[in-house]
Amino acid sequence: MQPKSFSIGIDIGGTNTAFGLVNRRGDILVQDRLRTQDYASPELFVQAIHKSLQPHIEQYGKDQINGIGAGAPIANHYTGEILMSANLLWKGAIPLQQLLHDAFDLPATITNDANATAIGEMTYGAAKGMRDFIIITLGTGVGSGFVANGQLIYGHDGFAGELGHTIAVRDGRLCGCGRRGCMETYASATGIVRTAMELLETHRDDPKPEQDDWLLKIYREGGEISSSGIYKAAVAGDPLAIEIFELTGKILGETLANAVAITSPEAIILFGGLAKAGDFILKPTKRHMEANLLSVYQNKIDIIPSGLSERDAAILGAAALAWDLSH
Repeated sequence: MQPKSFSIGIDIGGTNTAFGLVNRRGDILVQDRLRTQDYASPELFVQAIHKSLQPHIEQYGKDQINGIGAGAPIANHYTGEILMSANLLWKGAIPLQQLLHDAFDLPATITNDANATAIGEMTYGAAKGMRDFIIITLGTGVGSGFVANGQLIYGHDGFAGELGHTIAVRDGRLCGCGRRGCMETYASATGIVRTAMELLETHRDDPKPEQDDWLLKIYREGGEISSSGIYKAAVAGDPLAIEIFELTGKILGETLANAVAITSPEAIILFGGLAKAGDFILKPTKRHMEANLLSVYQNKIDIIPSGLSERDAAILGAAALAWDLSH
């Protein structure tokens, strides 16, 4: 049977949803987006995506579309449901897979957004050809996907691989999940800002800042401290910003050392806004990971940035889910 040429990828976020038609080379032929929050029900939301894509489905031929893949927060690959996502307006169990199937009359599958990114990385990005790797998404929160023996690890209930919600600091910062010390509260974009605010508070009464003390000047003047601002300050040579990245890399590296002992990956891929800080985050993370690895794992695991653009990765990952589907 001749393989079909296209799949549909949908990346569902709490604020925006991006979707597109993708070919097997990973080219996004058609791309659009809508505001997730504009739709009072998941049914209306799915209908809006269908309405946007329908002209393109007719153009490229429905019989050439293999299926639909969707990545979403707290999406369960096994049940096809989004379950009690704090980031979405819709409550309860949302049968997203069935809604997509019914609207498009195409096979559909879903997984959580970090898993979709892992599959995209394995199909089109830096993990192409790898059979064992971990992807860490460093955004507002921390997501992760574990691939072992060429297969994404879902666990018995579909929720495996939540490295962001492993305890990195005992009795540490309160996390949105209700527990304390989750890695997400330190190594995310919001976590690094929390680290900055704690350090800046301790330096509030320091003598007049030096010329390179960008963050302290902003803080004392009541300006906003952001993850991108911390990066810009580090580039400008701000010692406090560099210290913030060092502390973040320490916690991330120590956590990754524990993860390595479970799956023995070939590489760890960092994705998302915080990963754009390059060596400011990569070097301390690698150094602290190596310092905490069991000797059998040392000097074997690369920490590398994603091979996909942040804008396209989620759509590509979701679309890649659909290649295994068939009528």
